[in-house]
Amino acid sequence: MKPLDSMKGKSNLWIFGYGSLVWKPDFAFKMSKIGFIKGYKRRFWHGDTFYRGDEEKPARVATLVEDEESCTWGVAYEVTDSQIEESLQKLNMREVVLGGYITETVEFIPKEKGQGALLALVYIATSDNPSFLGPASVKEIAAQIATCRGNTGHNIEYVVRLAEFMRLYCPEVEDEHLFSLEATVLNIFHDCGGIEPPDQKSILPGAT
Repeated sequence: MKPLDSMKGKSNLWIFGYGSLVWKPDFAFKMSKIGFIKGYKRRFWHGDTFYRGDEEKPARVATLVEDEESCTWGVAYEVTDSQIEESLQKLNMREVVLGGYITETVEFIPKEKGQGALLALVYIATSDNPSFLGPASVKEIAAQIATCRGNTGHNIEYVVRLAEFMRLYCPEVEDEHLFSLEATVLNIFHDCGGIEPPDQKSILPGAT
């Protein structure tokens, strides 16, 4: 069942983002919350031939890999009423048609104390996807990222913006895979070519 079909009749929906969605949701939403999901680790194991790479040089972008001991931090967005259909249509094109991701439902735990867990929709690229690149060393992944560019920009920007989000909104979290990848990428490409940290305040209105 498609997410849009399963949401019919519902007045609100939470969507969890852990990659580019944390800084560029590209859909209208009522509010957002910083938090995490358990049982998954974020890894740059998925290939992208449209947004950050091309057919000759597929980019490396984030997906979630099941791991009972891990948790992944990101942003959950609440969409309501007409926003539900609009957001799911945009995300279906962005994440499913062009990205190769599938949807799952996960329990999202807000960072702010006193708030209960929420059920959220998440997009995951699995190993049976033709675009799935799989595991590699941080050095190998960084070398690939440093040479890729797609329709929305350089692959390096994707890593840098995600790392900046984590430092700004989740400073207590040590995301070893992400931060070591960022450091290695920037060592390879010491001049970032004008990539600037995002203005998170404008990206996450109402983030808590």
